[in-house]
Amino acid sequence: MTHTDTDVLIIGAGLSGIGAAVHLQKKSPGIGYQIFEQRSAIGGTWDLFRYPGIRSDSDMHTLGYNFKPWTEAKAIADGPSIRNYVQETADEYGITPHIRFNTTIIAADWSSEDQSWRVTHEDQFGNRDVTTCRFLFMCGGYYRYDQGYRPDFPGEDAFKGEFIHPQHWPEDLDYSGKKVVIIGSGATAMTLVPAMTDKAAHVTMLQRSPTYVVSRPAVDKFANFLRKILPDSWAYGFIRWRNVLLQQFFFKQTRANPDKARERLTSMVREELGPDFPIDTHFNPAYNPWEQRLCLVPDSDLFTALKSGKASIETDHIDTFTETGIKLKSGKILDADMVVTATGLQLQFFNGVEVSVDGERKDPGRLLNYKGVMVSNVPNLACTFGYTNASWTLKADLTSEYVCRLLNYMDRHDYASAMPKLDHYPNQTEPFVDFSSGYFQRVMDQFPRQHTEKPWKLNQNYSADLMNLRFGKVDDGVLAFTRAEEAGQASALQAAE
Repeated sequence: MTHTDTDVLIIGAGLSGIGAAVHLQKKSPGIGYQIFEQRSAIGGTWDLFRYPGIRSDSDMHTLGYNFKPWTEAKAIADGPSIRNYVQETADEYGITPHIRFNTTIIAADWSSEDQSWRVTHEDQFGNRDVTTCRFLFMCGGYYRYDQGYRPDFPGEDAFKGEFIHPQHWPEDLDYSGKKVVIIGSGATAMTLVPAMTDKAAHVTMLQRSPTYVVSRPAVDKFANFLRKILPDSWAYGFIRWRNVLLQQFFFKQTRANPDKARERLTSMVREELGPDFPIDTHFNPAYNPWEQRLCLVPDSDLFTALKSGKASIETDHIDTFTETGIKLKSGKILDADMVVTATGLQLQFFNGVEVSVDGERKDPGRLLNYKGVMVSNVPNLACTFGYTNASWTLKADLTSEYVCRLLNYMDRHDYASAMPKLDHYPNQTEPFVDFSSGYFQRVMDQFPRQHTEKPWKLNQNYSADLMNLRFGKVDDGVLAFTRAEEAGQASALQAAE
């Protein structure tokens, strides 16, 4: 095995990447690492998105790291607070000196002969270089940073106002006194509507179809009380597990009794908005709960904005844009000075990196998921991908812990590589996630598949993953391990042939 520039190369200095580095330092202190970050700052999602009201849609007791208690009063935190939390973690554990900023990874090729990755990357000036590493750990999230999803709208060229995409919010944007239409029905739209009523003349949320919405207090009073009587780590651990178990119970009950769950969710909105509000039109989706992600609103802020008259909601399709707004299929006209296209993300696997093994490019859509961490027949590569029904960091922490266990196991046994070995691609496979949201459905053919049986099954269950990734056997009969001398012998044999 040849010398490499670093043991582990982590892609991304956001919530996942910084967490991965801390786990490596704590659990695999003898293993070196570097972080390559395409942006100029720490924070990932929470540094990129700067639109009004940006916040978490999960509680911070589960979106926070398992090793660093969240101690702010608000459990549903705003973007700057989360960014500060990630930065504080990096400072506390001395991560920042390991980060190379303004560095975009273009391609990664695994060499079986060298038992290492050759990673091609580019700086902000377009200069390319190659870094070698033993293990590649992709922590750059699941969507493109350079471009959000933006459909073409009929007649949009006629519109004389401004188009804004939340992923690229102008720092000096002034919407004071303007009529704003926000196109979308997801977490971003739900956040923007109440946030923009502070200055806008009126804000309209235009959605093609409804989303399930539930309100929770931004401040978890019980968690704050526990912190007064218990050490932060004890209180944090207790609240974290309480929230995990409640979420799992709610998800299980929802899937088992979807009609009952629908009735409960819509009745909660009715309690917020009153009996005369057309709940069935605007808040009663055609799909069952948790077939798409529920939208969480803190302290009923969306409902307060709707009741105040500063905001309204329309469920309809766009017929065409006009010079001064949008004409809907129903014939209704929405006047607008500004249109915000909260239309979603552009998803990607492998963080947009072209991955190959011995020069042969790997199509993610033809690979099989392994334990929600690795992929079939690709050595020494892990990807962080969070839950669709719970906080991202719950899975990110477990993924990092598993990678540390794997690396430590390899070092103890003098293995150079580990690869989830799949001899025959199964006839029956399932999509990477069982999720009907449009932004997933558009690209599921570009994501790995999963099988119905372990270890090729992707869990959406924290408790199951906890047992599997933290306590399950590393050498499970599926991972194929290779020693450096074995790789060298195989290479020499091939050369002789």
